[in-house]
Amino acid sequence: MNGLFSGSAARAALISAHALLDELMTSVGTSGLPAADASPTLLATIDQHAAGIRDSLSTDVRPLTPIILAAYAEGVRDAAFKHGWRPPTGPIAWSEPDWVLHRLLAVCRLARSLPPLA
Repeated sequence: MNGLFSGSAARAALISAHALLDELMTSVGTSGLPAADASPTLLATIDQHAAGIRDSLSTDVRPLTPIILAAYAEGVRDAAFKHGWRPPTGPIAWSEPDWVLHRLLAVCRLARSLPPLA
């Protein structure tokens, strides 16, 4: 890898990104992805969020990577926390509109399309 990351720094960044995406999958994706598969309305919402994420990350110009996607998810969570959002303490009610949870679920959906950490 050339540029900002090289060698062991690149590997560490990739491992960290996968860890963040795995944690997000556990906290949001495990319940949300099956819920989206069972609800055409939720699935359409998540697909719209995924398209918005791809647009904002310019995936038409550069490939989607775990590092870029994890950084995006962290940015969404950080901004949400700064604006008073808090994650649910119990099971997530996917039928309720929650932009942050839907956006993070879209990140999980996109993360499923990435190659696993080798």
